[in-house]
Amino acid sequence: MYKRALVCAVCTAALFSSITPMAAFAATEYSAVIAAAPTQAERDRADVLTYARYHPYSTVKTDAWLALSSSAPDLACADFLRGGGLEYAIERAARRDEQNKDFIKRVYETNTPQYSPEVHAAAKHLLRAGATASEREQFVRTGYEAAKARDRQFRDAIGEQKRALVEADRNYVRMLAQHDPGEQVRAIAAYATRPGATDDDLVDFFAWGWASGARLDNDAHRLRVLQNNRQWSNTIVRLIADAEAAEKAARDASDEMAEEAKARAMAAWREVGTQTAPARTGWDEARDFAARQAENWHAILLAAQQANTPNWDAVVDPARTSQAAWIEDQNAAAEQAAYWTALLQQAIEREQRVRESR
Repeated sequence: MYKRALVCAVCTAALFSSITPMAAFAATEYSAVIAAAPTQAERDRADVLTYARYHPYSTVKTDAWLALSSSAPDLACADFLRGGGLEYAIERAARRDEQNKDFIKRVYETNTPQYSPEVHAAAKHLLRAGATASEREQFVRTGYEAAKARDRQFRDAIGEQKRALVEADRNYVRMLAQHDPGEQVRAIAAYATRPGATDDDLVDFFAWGWASGARLDNDAHRLRVLQNNRQWSNTIVRLIADAEAAEKAARDASDEMAEEAKARAMAAWREVGTQTAPARTGWDEARDFAARQAENWHAILLAAQQANTPNWDAVVDPARTSQAAWIEDQNAAAEQAAYWTALLQQAIEREQRVRESR
């Protein structure tokens, strides 16, 4: 079931693959972009930075960073967003081997050498430079399940984790199945506590299932938000271009056409402001959800540290990683919300400028 959940999430990511987040373009420059009325080039760089920092697919992140670090970043970012670069990166990510690489990377990062040594070692081996596409495909098809079985044998031979289980552990996982903010964590927790579930299922949940579900939930959240943001960005770029054209037409209009042209330009900038609302609301909601998840994983981290048992010890590092990821998402969403608020202010100021002209 765990494999099905992971593979389904990879497939879901492919369905969402028509979507819109080094150091050289850091937070200070990003803040400068959103603080003033941004130009199109600045808007493009802010969007590409979001892909580079925030997208779960490595191909998209890499191509976004390449655009930002280009010798001509304005042209490179425009090409990435509207010249086919983003679509090409997503297309490559959707290819089978790229999906396998992302799957293996996720497995490697969510299975620790201490509690899942076979899975961790196999994934690490396949992430090396010399690994082949056929080796990766074989791991995804059968090798992953085989490595998990060997890890279960390893944990059974030691027996420490099964002996450490108490009813409070099972009750906690049942609570997660009902109330955890993440859909994947809820599903995996429900499987671990389903009627007929064994202690092996519960040990697996603590050893790797919880961390895997957490990673899938974070990736799914990012994909959803970025898909929406791409739609918002495409709309606003078109509307700003229309408003700028209408404003120029108003400046160039003859006296007898001036008022009508001004009215059209003012209406165009008003529409720009109106259409920032979905993005501002969406990013506010994303920020609030990320904050809730960060608080959730902080509580889980405290519970794991206080429990101090073999099963809960396996959760400490994943909980710390998940909390950090959701804090990063919360900060990114806050930056994006501020960026869209700056666009709203720009639209208001431009409408007023047209109103006060000649």
